[in-house]
Amino acid sequence: MVEIGTFYGWSTMWILSALRDNGVGHLNSFDIVDHVVSNVPAELSVGRWTFTKGDVREQLGENIARTDYLFIDADHGARFAHWYINNVFPKVPSGTPTSVHDVFHGRRPKPLSEGSVLMKWLTERRIPYFTPSAAHAPEVIEQLRQVKSELRLDVPVRDSRHNPMVFFTLA
Repeated sequence: MVEIGTFYGWSTMWILSALRDNGVGHLNSFDIVDHVVSNVPAELSVGRWTFTKGDVREQLGENIARTDYLFIDADHGARFAHWYINNVFPKVPSGTPTSVHDVFHGRRPKPLSEGSVLMKWLTERRIPYFTPSAAHAPEVIEQLRQVKSELRLDVPVRDSRHNPMVFFTLA
């Protein structure tokens, strides 16, 4: 797995917990700051995590061609989105599950943002996506709430209904 952008490691710890629970996999994380290093406990990281500090545009290397999941939560500007669309997406194997955070803070992505660039790219290629964003897809939030309730998983792990993430499969 490849994670571009870690900041303090909230998502990093979720991904590493899944790898631990599944008993297989490795996460390669990249960020220009290393706050995450002091936050991720050793029981999650040892043997399953590599953190690289620095600009991912200079550090990514060829491991991206072997990833089974790509998660992007870094610079949310249009320029960075153009970079990963043109330089990362073509190297990722077709069929790779991908998610990008901070796309839908409202009904639509902010103009001149990563979200507007990504959504245009997805639309032009007719790549379907899923978002649990309360602002963009309130009906999805309600459906998820019902399913969680039926499964008795409706006690929140984190007190937030705002998830601007977009999930899709690279074609």
